[in-house]
Amino acid sequence: MINIRYADFSDKPFWFSLDKHLAEEEFIHKINLKRAYIIELDNSPIGILRYNLFWDSIPFCTLLFIDFSHHKKGYGKQLIDFWEADMKNQGFDLVMTSTQVDEDAQHFYRYLGYEDAGGLLLNSPKYKQPMELFLIKEL
Repeated sequence: MINIRYADFSDKPFWFSLDKHLAEEEFIHKINLKRAYIIELDNSPIGILRYNLFWDSIPFCTLLFIDFSHHKKGYGKQLIDFWEADMKNQGFDLVMTSTQVDEDAQHFYRYLGYEDAGGLLLNSPKYKQPMELFLIKEL
């Protein structure tokens, strides 16, 4: 049975087993603002989603991660669907996400109805990476 809920402080060990990019202070911030979700299968966590507000007004999914043993089973779609419904219930009518152009996630998001909305090239040596592709979806 699938359950999706807001993350809480007890989720910290699982969260950081998947999310290697979030500072602990920001995790606390996400919990307090309810900007982090956990997806569970039979009461065991299998994935996470976190978001920010782009321009302080557009929900921007900054990480969706499903444990590798549960990939390609529809759990990522269920988590995105839940997040989008929550955003719509909060009054938002547009959501965003991004992925590097060399990652397969872009195909997943397009399958879910997201459209390409531009890209960002970071050429500074400390931050250099393939282009970041931004995707949007109207709710």
